[in-house]
Amino acid sequence: MADIKKIVLAYSGGLDTSVILKWLKETYKCQVVAFAADLGQGEELSEVAAKARATGADAVYIEDLKEEFVRDFIFPAFRANALYEGAYLLGTSIARPLIAKAQVDIARKVGADAVSHGATGKGNDQVRFELTYQALAPDLQIIAPWREWDLRGRADCVAYAQKHGIQVPVTKEKPYSCDRNLLHLSFEGGILEDPWAEPPEDMFVLTRAPEAAADKPQYVEVSFEAGDPVAVDGDPLSPAALLARLNEIGGEHGIGRVDLVENRYVGLKSRGVYETPGGTILRAAHQAVESITLDREVMHLRDSLSPRYAELIYYGYWYAPERYALQKLMDEAQQPVTGTARLKLYRGNVMVVGRKAPKSLYRPDLVTFEAGGDYQQADATGFIRLNALRLKIRAKLEGK
Repeated sequence: MADIKKIVLAYSGGLDTSVILKWLKETYKCQVVAFAADLGQGEELSEVAAKARATGADAVYIEDLKEEFVRDFIFPAFRANALYEGAYLLGTSIARPLIAKAQVDIARKVGADAVSHGATGKGNDQVRFELTYQALAPDLQIIAPWREWDLRGRADCVAYAQKHGIQVPVTKEKPYSCDRNLLHLSFEGGILEDPWAEPPEDMFVLTRAPEAAADKPQYVEVSFEAGDPVAVDGDPLSPAALLARLNEIGGEHGIGRVDLVENRYVGLKSRGVYETPGGTILRAAHQAVESITLDREVMHLRDSLSPRYAELIYYGYWYAPERYALQKLMDEAQQPVTGTARLKLYRGNVMVVGRKAPKSLYRPDLVTFEAGGDYQQADATGFIRLNALRLKIRAKLEGK
């Protein structure tokens, strides 16, 4: 065991990190600093601080990172239309590099020689945290308790917590694990480990059940500048305030529930249930404005790279050179994406019903079925003939 004098722990106040804080104190016999990032999880952070101190933390740091989170992490990912395996808007994945970055900053501030996290040895988060640590502070030692201790699972953690008088939020009635921030709320484990079992309705927090939502649609307008949302219904808002507003609106209409089995980076399949109301609205609005402002080939090139970009986030490579390179392309492609989308929200559905832009590429005078405009329909004859040439040659060779 290395000679470690001070550890900064990424602390949430949940079961795992509460147990880990006590375990680190007992195992390493050194100072442990608890660091909590406020990413909009809705927790009473003063209680988190008190709980950390009661569990043995020598110091507690809580950082309000909501604006940075949305502006510098969520918005760049949405500019790239990042979506993992066609469904997951990367709510947990995109938060980890920011938490780890801020944790490294605290470690430098307090003179720590090690950092620790609560991710298990089976999940993605261990990779995301540790790739960030090593990209930003390769000299810091990394402690991953789930890969070191002899506690075999959550039941052992609950027993450990009870033995040491640590209050934990996990119960037999609600045994799943939750992760919340401004982009989403995720649920994993417990009763959800059976992929055939429907999630219980009382599990959801951010969204109404679609069938219980208002029987009247709501219209909302989202405005963008260079690919980033800047206003809702004409009201300019900061990044965090804008996403919070859309979360509230979307939640009322049952928007953004996703239940999927995804492929973890470590090779396992995992069932996750997510609530992403604001993000679901944002993605639909963004694509609507793109549809009238992006050049076709630029859009198709970007779309071909978006899955790879999403993988980089999911796998933990936010600070890797390939992510930086892709981001430059994504951001360059987004320069024309300025305009407004109008959406209709109704019982779990987001429907685009209008879009406009000051520099729209949509030309009614060319598209119209009526006469007029610069488009000469006769020009299509040669266009089709040349594109069909290879097909005609192949057909003749095959004797058709």
